[in-house]
Amino acid sequence: MEIKKILNNNVVVTTNESNQEIVIMGKGLAFQRKIGDCIDSSKIKKTFVLETHGMADKLAKLLRDTSELYLKISSKIIDYAQSQLPYKLDEYLYVALTDHISFAISRYKQGLHMKNPLLWEIRKYYKQEYQIAIKALELIEMETGVDLGEDEAASIALHLVNSQLSGENMAAAVQVTGMVNTILNIVKYHYKMELDESSLNYERFLTHLRFFAVRYIRKEKLEDSVDHFLYEQIQQTYTTAFQCTLKIASYLKKDLNCNLSKDEEIYLTVHIHRVTKRQQLDPASR
Repeated sequence: MEIKKILNNNVVVTTNESNQEIVIMGKGLAFQRKIGDCIDSSKIKKTFVLETHGMADKLAKLLRDTSELYLKISSKIIDYAQSQLPYKLDEYLYVALTDHISFAISRYKQGLHMKNPLLWEIRKYYKQEYQIAIKALELIEMETGVDLGEDEAASIALHLVNSQLSGENMAAAVQVTGMVNTILNIVKYHYKMELDESSLNYERFLTHLRFFAVRYIRKEKLEDSVDHFLYEQIQQTYTTAFQCTLKIASYLKKDLNCNLSKDEEIYLTVHIHRVTKRQQLDPASR
């Protein structure tokens, strides 16, 4: 392999057999080397593939002002996260997470400890991502000696959630969290009950809400192929759940200018019925 780009003394870019860009890390890989020189394989410590054109240039700009240690930490976190999560992480996460860790540690050293206002919601609604972020904090402390605290765990978890949006900015992840939180609150107030967050039906409902919110952010619409007989049947069979869905539709229209399709009304109604049915039958669980 030969050097195609030099990001710094310890990080270079080359290509593999499929002509994909590969970032290679290792102490002194590019020291006194130039483009076209062969890479000393004995110095290679970490390799990862970049599938998106131009991503190496973004990393290069970042590494001009940021230690490659933070890229190394990010790479380890992403490898672990990818082994735990059911969805593919967008590779821009290498840039976003490296930059975030660098900035967070810089703030820590300046004595600036910022609270994450979404900590409670993230810990509650994105449990898997949050647990991965807790592991990430352990790794960061092991590599740097800095304990960033659980507010930063929430921020890292949000980066993982955001990565599922494939390139949207962090504001999109915040908006998804806000939408999910508001819809869940509408359900709770409508039924005057707390939902059983340990139930499988709750997890299914949460997943459905997340994907719905992501589609809204991306302005993706479901094809409305509604079965009118089924729609009327759902209205009559799950009256309370359907009334709750109408409240959600009203919120989406009024606050977000989002029109809920009849198909989506059916899906929401069924999920709401499932997630509340058990507790309706058991008053003690309210």
